[in-house]
Amino acid sequence: MNTLILAFHPHPARSRVQQAWLRRLRDAPEFHVHQVDAAYPDWRIDVAREQALLERSRHVVFMHPLYWYSVTPMMKLWLDEVLKFGWAFGPGVDRLAGKTWRHVVSTGATQADYQAGGFNEYTISELFKPWQRSAAMVGMRYLPPFLLHDSHSQDDAALARSGEQLLDALREPLAS
Repeated sequence: MNTLILAFHPHPARSRVQQAWLRRLRDAPEFHVHQVDAAYPDWRIDVAREQALLERSRHVVFMHPLYWYSVTPMMKLWLDEVLKFGWAFGPGVDRLAGKTWRHVVSTGATQADYQAGGFNEYTISELFKPWQRSAAMVGMRYLPPFLLHDSHSQDDAALARSGEQLLDALREPLAS
């Protein structure tokens, strides 16, 4: 497995964006799609399984909506449970060193809303500083996020285009 797509969404069946992206990614053999919320409806994460998936992957992609200016509750739990001291980081620990970390994010607001003076006041880069630091803490290389803004107004054709753009963006680090 080269690229692990960890898909998080509290209501995946209602997300046209995530469904479109997942359909497109499942057709690409170089990606392993793992829908974390569906795998753990009881919120009891199989930490050993998740860590094994990470160890077998060179690139890790976190797909999620922007949820209260951050990640979804399940993704936060996953990070807390899976990226443990002594396994993901700490003295002499390098299991994730050199792997890439990337977010694939849909937002309900426009790109202009995520700027100084915009409705949300902060850029996505500013909001994602904790995740950039988390990647560094576990030795991973943080890549810029793939973003789809104003997701609620996207028609089917726009979602299909974004799926193709996503595929191209995720294949880019595979060439290096």
